[in-house]
Amino acid sequence: MRLLFVTNFFPYRSNPTRGIFIVNRLIEYGKLGVDFHVYGMAFRESFFILLLKRILKRSSLVPLESFRGIRFEYVYTRRGLLDILSHRRSDPSFVERWARRAAEEILSETGKNFDAILAHGMYMPVPAGLVASSLHHFTGNNYFVFLHGSDVNYQMKDPKLINIYIPTLENARRVVFVSNALKEQAVGLGYSGHNATMIPNGYDPTVFHPIDKAQVRKKLGILKDGWRYVGFVGNLKKVKGADRLPVIFESIHRQLPNTFFIVVGDGPLLGYLKNRLRNINVLFTGNVPQTDVALYMNALDVLVLPSRNEGWPCVVLEAQACGTLVVGSNRGGIPEAVGFSEYVVEGGRDFEERFARRVVEVLLSGYDGEVLVQRAKKFTWENIVKRELELLESSN
Repeated sequence: MRLLFVTNFFPYRSNPTRGIFIVNRLIEYGKLGVDFHVYGMAFRESFFILLLKRILKRSSLVPLESFRGIRFEYVYTRRGLLDILSHRRSDPSFVERWARRAAEEILSETGKNFDAILAHGMYMPVPAGLVASSLHHFTGNNYFVFLHGSDVNYQMKDPKLINIYIPTLENARRVVFVSNALKEQAVGLGYSGHNATMIPNGYDPTVFHPIDKAQVRKKLGILKDGWRYVGFVGNLKKVKGADRLPVIFESIHRQLPNTFFIVVGDGPLLGYLKNRLRNINVLFTGNVPQTDVALYMNALDVLVLPSRNEGWPCVVLEAQACGTLVVGSNRGGIPEAVGFSEYVVEGGRDFEERFARRVVEVLLSGYDGEVLVQRAKKFTWENIVKRELELLESSN
């Protein structure tokens, strides 16, 4: 079997683990003997944008051609200041034209020698799913669209774009959602669901596995006898609930003063969080490699996930694979990922205080980490990719 992957997710020089769930997935396809070619839908930023970013000390979006043995090819869309400020990014005629050009460029390099097209993401300005639809038009090969979260939760809601999204999904051989909650969101926006299936993201058991908590805390230089450890792993953005961390952490600290907090990740709220949390014990690690993420997850007693929306948060399974409990909000696919309703906190009034109270209850009562480890084993990348291959074979 020879597959063509088209993706809106891929590693950047400034953030190699961006889209790590695509890289991990492709590694497993390779292990299973599947031949594939991968194309990322990337930007080529104008000189003015590059200069502006240099002045503002922002990282340029430079894709990596190879990461962890996976080679990426790219189709570039020019991005200048006018493109960012204008309506083009959400103008259907521009989006469709860019997607068609991307498909033509891919075909000029690969020919038609593949069995199926797998598209990950429907993100502007060149949705991978729409490119796959164009490739299907040119070749007749089946295409499969994989949707991960914000493409449905936010971009599909744009009334100017709905007539791009709906036909792309309806005409796909199958549409794969990472959670049932995400599928229901798409159905609520007008998608019929007739070709929908649910396959979540997975985790890498060679990276995420249990390590003795005292030993890993000592290794990280954060071991304090009798202390408890609570943390957050992810992008420091409002949609991820990072703005809620100060109230949650401060409330936990008031009830359990001997608590050490860890924030793994980077984002626009980093400065705000450092300022708000300067009076309690918080370690900010910034972006770190997956191997270090696993160490910090093993160091935690509880990982918090107070997100406002998620498709299927990979951090949940990664933490559970380390034997660390996750307390999450009830938004999007979080309850499905967490798998235990008693560790899901309903949204609404006083959410942060109720969330903190639930974390404190867990810290005081404890939990069986082995139960979490055994649950996570169902979601290794090997098992997830085998499910995807079964879907492809049954859809011929």
